Amino acid sequence: MKSLTFILAGVLLLSSCREGAKTPEVVASASIEVENEGLAADRLARIDRMLEGAIKDGEIPGGVALIARNGKVVYLKAFGESNAETGEAFEEDDIFRIASQTKAVTSTAVMMLWEEGHFRLDDPISKYIPEFKSTGVLDTFNERDSSFTTKPATSPITIRRLLNHTSGIGYGMIDGDPRMRKIFAKAGVVDAFTAEAVTLEENISKIAGTPLHHEPGKGWTYSEGLDVLGRFVEIVSGMPFDQFLKTRIFDPLGMEDTWFYLPEEKAARLVPVQHKENGQWKRFQTDVFDIDYPIKGAKSFFSGGAGLSSTAKDYFIFLQMMLNKGEYNGTRLLSRTTVETMMANQIGELWKGGSKDFNLAFAVVNPSGVAFGGEGGPGTFDWGGYFNTQYFADPGEQLVGILMKQTQGSSGDQTGWKFRQMVFASIAD
Repeated sequence: MKSLTFILAGVLLLSSCREGAKTPEVVASASIEVENEGLAADRLARIDRMLEGAIKDGEIPGGVALIARNGKVVYLKAFGESNAETGEAFEEDDIFRIASQTKAVTSTAVMMLWEEGHFRLDDPISKYIPEFKSTGVLDTFNERDSSFTTKPATSPITIRRLLNHTSGIGYGMIDGDPRMRKIFAKAGVVDAFTAEAVTLEENISKIAGTPLHHEPGKGWTYSEGLDVLGRFVEIVSGMPFDQFLKTRIFDPLGMEDTWFYLPEEKAARLVPVQHKENGQWKRFQTDVFDIDYPIKGAKSFFSGGAGLSSTAKDYFIFLQMMLNKGEYNGTRLLSRTTVETMMANQIGELWKGGSKDFNLAFAVVNPSGVAFGGEGGPGTFDWGGYFNTQYFADPGEQLVGILMKQTQGSSGDQTGWKFRQMVFASIAD
């Protein structure tokens, strides 16, 4: 385990790619400094013990945890082994595959272009990607050869519906409907990760030829809609998607460790994915995709739904920008009014009775979630990633929690909910 980063008060004035973008302020570890931000040091220590216990019990091999209050990182620690086979320890600046945490970044890119007046949220995506004009709703499916028929959709796939997962588009290998998994596989759709020489343009054309789960707007289905929007950003901006994110979001905010494909000098900081095998943590491999896609292969596929890799500190910067209503350290990406639109419930009663609603980028805690306990205050937004990363941010408390792990398979991991619950329980002001 690594100790908390000891950096005394004051913003670190390290240079970045644009004036005004700075690295996050990290307060000293002394109890008085932590408590100045309204958190109890002894209660934060419970998180140490919880994560150390989870490692001892084999729930996780380790990870990196970050907590911030009022824009200041008050807790940044690395626990356990990033590679149990070699004994290499996790480091606070390790780079993780953040998978679906990419979606909120893509949503931000879309809304930046929306602010510039390029489109309306309820424009049909077929206006920009014509292949979607003929996309229909699944009607019949043949188990023998995965062929299918469709019926015409009565309402369009819109940009809004792609953002809030009500478009009806499926999600290949993680889709809840086995028919859709087979259809995507037969069509050769790349779900999220690949080291092959595939482009967004090629992949989105294939998605347009697959059927929808349901009428657009009539259900909530987690989907590759954000990959479609990655291609949409390319079309509207005239820039490759990776370059748009770098020049318009990452460089201005000082997110120097967030990439689709890591530069050679950063590649060694990408941690392996691990899984349990005969009770031991081993490096994870799969025949479905090359697990080392961030540092190997053609490096041509920019998945708007799952392709990025990042650090805990970089993702904190992004979340703090959202908490700040679109601005971070003097760099404004979005208007306050745009962030308010993004954070509003966009799916009505489709999650009726649940503790959360869904907006244009995140799941958001509603009053029922507050009553549930341990979720945060109203408006707390969150999501996670396929390789076991989690985050949340509470606007009312100005509190951010990030827990980065890299695992696959079942291991009895309960650190996600425990971390969140214990972070909120550390509030002492």
